Amino acid sequence: MNAATTQPSQTTISFPDIEISESLIRRFDSSGPRYTSYPTADRFTTDFNQTAYQGYLSARAASDRNPPLSVYVHLPFCESLCYFCACNKIITQDHSRSAEYLRYLDKEIALVADQLGPDRKTDQLHLGGGTPTFLSSAELTHLMDSLRSRFDFSPDAELGVEIDPRTVSEATLAMLAGLGFNRTSFGVQDFDPDVQAAVNRIQPLEMVEKALVASRNAGFQSVNVDLIYGLPKQTLASFDRTLDQVIRLSPDRIALYNYAHLPSRFKAQRLIISADLPSAEDRLQIFLMSTRRLLDAGYVYIGLDHFAKPSDELNTARLNRSLHRNFQGYTTRAECDLVGLGISAIGKVGNSYSQSVRTLNAYYQRLDEGRLPIEKGFELSGDDVLRREVIMTLMCSMPLDFAAINQMHGIDFTTYFAPELEKLQPYEEAGLMHTSEQGIAITPKGRLFVRAIGMVFDSYMGRPTVSTYSKLI
Repeated sequence: MNAATTQPSQTTISFPDIEISESLIRRFDSSGPRYTSYPTADRFTTDFNQTAYQGYLSARAASDRNPPLSVYVHLPFCESLCYFCACNKIITQDHSRSAEYLRYLDKEIALVADQLGPDRKTDQLHLGGGTPTFLSSAELTHLMDSLRSRFDFSPDAELGVEIDPRTVSEATLAMLAGLGFNRTSFGVQDFDPDVQAAVNRIQPLEMVEKALVASRNAGFQSVNVDLIYGLPKQTLASFDRTLDQVIRLSPDRIALYNYAHLPSRFKAQRLIISADLPSAEDRLQIFLMSTRRLLDAGYVYIGLDHFAKPSDELNTARLNRSLHRNFQGYTTRAECDLVGLGISAIGKVGNSYSQSVRTLNAYYQRLDEGRLPIEKGFELSGDDVLRREVIMTLMCSMPLDFAAINQMHGIDFTTYFAPELEKLQPYEEAGLMHTSEQGIAITPKGRLFVRAIGMVFDSYMGRPTVSTYSKLI
């Protein structure tokens, strides 16, 4: 029998050598950022524009000590609408639109590369969307040729692509591997037919399994599966069956996301019947059950909603304390400057963040005028840079060394962060972290609560924002 049937009243999650009670989760569960950046993207303003971005590109070009680059390309087109989706996408079955978009991507790639200067060593590439495989094989080949002509990819670069199982074949996956991609991420969400119908994403288990097998046969080093809990028609029993199937498929990584229902912000979500959504209590029980099942299946908890096999690079990075976090989530690579390409793409160069315009018309117009399509961004102050280091270290559950931070930033940590250290006392009393004269250490039990602990150091919390944050659990 499955876990939900045999242990319906279980109220703890058993990590190696520890147990986390449901009451502890309830005590510290609240809403907050996921900290793929700090400050978070909802703090970006139009005061940061193309001119400001060009200044950071020029400064990088003039420097002889640059971090490697990470490149993100946003490909927004999808053939059909998934009702849960909060991404910036364009629903169309007219594939000629991607050809025009690709021409403008070529323009942006050339503009950015020219201003970056000759040092363009690149360690990471990620194609997101939308549906990257909306593009034809010829178009994807052209895109990679264009990127490789302008960016110097390292021999061991991570090249990842998001995959909609409904849009790929064995030939497509083999083609992507031939282009150098070595990581795939499959949007599965849920295998239950009623849930799939409720969110307008029909993809039978057999279809997904065929795509995963084809990925492995093509030689991809890592296969990730995205799951979402809290979707309409979802129940504890139905999601337990989905986990049976996912565990059997044995992906290298699993992301278990909490669905945020925000129909006032995302039009697609207005097509979801609110009465079909599981209650907050049911969502918590689905999360508890899912975490137990993935741990029991041998997956390692990386952080937030990410799990990986013990042999996966993410777990190796967690163990040797080289884990990092950026706009794509957890990564094994050191801090990179991130170049975002395409509509709504986010970048990070130096102590700045930037985001491109969200519509095709605005994107095309700016590039026709020879301008970079930056709509907004953020220039970090010294305090922002300091807090970013603190929060991102905590988000990766790595020890925070006071002496190292003091030396790097010219502060006395215990004095500078005296109010924050006082606010951390409830977390320390609950055994989630430990503070000493040397620094802060997240305990094994506390790894589930790093978002809440990181929020203590967020100086923007409490200030007005247009965003509605998701629940921590």
